Amino acid sequence: MFKNSILLMLLVLVCHNQKLWAQEKPPFWDDIQVIKKYDAIYNPPSNPILFIGSSSIRLWNLYSTFPKHVVLNRSFGSSEVNDIINYANDIIFPYQPRQIVIYVGENDLIVEGTTADSIFSRTKQLFRIIQNKLPEVSIVYLSIKPSPSREVYLNMAEASNTLIKNYIQTQKNITYVDIFYPMLNKQGKPRPELFKVDMLHMNQKGYKIWKRKVKRHLIKNKRELN
Repeated sequence: MFKNSILLMLLVLVCHNQKLWAQEKPPFWDDIQVIKKYDAIYNPPSNPILFIGSSSIRLWNLYSTFPKHVVLNRSFGSSEVNDIINYANDIIFPYQPRQIVIYVGENDLIVEGTTADSIFSRTKQLFRIIQNKLPEVSIVYLSIKPSPSREVYLNMAEASNTLIKNYIQTQKNITYVDIFYPMLNKQGKPRPELFKVDMLHMNQKGYKIWKRKVKRHLIKNKRELN
């Protein structure tokens, strides 16, 4: 009876520790582990054009959109700027990218207490982290898009974009790509025809705008030159 009680106590303790570990895991930890396992099975390409950010990148079929480029998608849904910062050593630097394309910041808009200044500050920190380790690698930054479901945050998105654009204009090897204004109608409202039914994620019409705006800034490689 005593042995059974001890065994039960040990099992409870193990389960409790596992529960604590699950609670202590940082956000998106599981997503990053999936990426690492995938990389262990399928070798990622060398020196790719690396796309990182939130679900707008994750859901983009980059391989069919840019077939002549060596691209790699390492984004994860619902991520904020600080999440990309926290996992930079996992989703950026191991791939030794030749170029980095970033779309992140839109999810920051809905976090209580967030301002345009705070989004700008976080984004600037992300740029600096990348540039400190990869000073010669060019960065293509996509502005925050105007999603109909988040129209209440439209002014904050626009203000954030302006702050980030003005900063990028003072920097080397960073290009600002405006996808905010092309996705507005003549009345300055988000264009619902560019989005899926959730009015947050884009359909092919939305991605067509992104392709047109981004493609001109991608570094050409041997495949495209041929």
